[in-house]
Amino acid sequence: MSQIEELQSRITLAMARIDAGVSEIAGQTSDAAPGPDLAAALEEERRASAHLEDRLRALRAEHDDQVAALRADLDRSAEIDALKDQIAQYDQAMGQLDMDLQRLREANEQLRNSNAALRTANENGVGKPRLINKAMLAELEALRAARAAEVAEVGVVLAKLKPLLSEANGVAPAEDV
Repeated sequence: MSQIEELQSRITLAMARIDAGVSEIAGQTSDAAPGPDLAAALEEERRASAHLEDRLRALRAEHDDQVAALRADLDRSAEIDALKDQIAQYDQAMGQLDMDLQRLREANEQLRNSNAALRTANENGVGKPRLINKAMLAELEALRAARAAEVAEVGVVLAKLKPLLSEANGVAPAEDV
């Protein structure tokens, strides 16, 4: 950026010298012709001015290209951050699903053990209310765990669908409150 300012100041100085030369020539009498030195100096200043203007245009174009590249990098960075957020949401949903499935497995194991004990008691002709209550509690816990696992599965599916639906509608994904 300092090169642009330096070139701009040089162009301004050259234009001022040209203006001074033109004013001096205009101040001379009309019958006096400008000297060859003055004409050569004027032509030299015009060439220098044109060269500096070309260089200034090239520097501005280079600067614009650099700004465009930085903006593109910034856009890619924002996309990467959005993808990282989605991955974190998926990981959280999968963690919840894993915990609920583990709970379901434990509840089903309790249910199998309680039912086996209840069958054994019924085969022996000894129906114990304590075993029946225990079996019913295990079955109730298995139902709760199955429901939690289903809710977690739906959560995983919704977490995957939210960004896709938002993208299809052209709206940024909304944050859950």
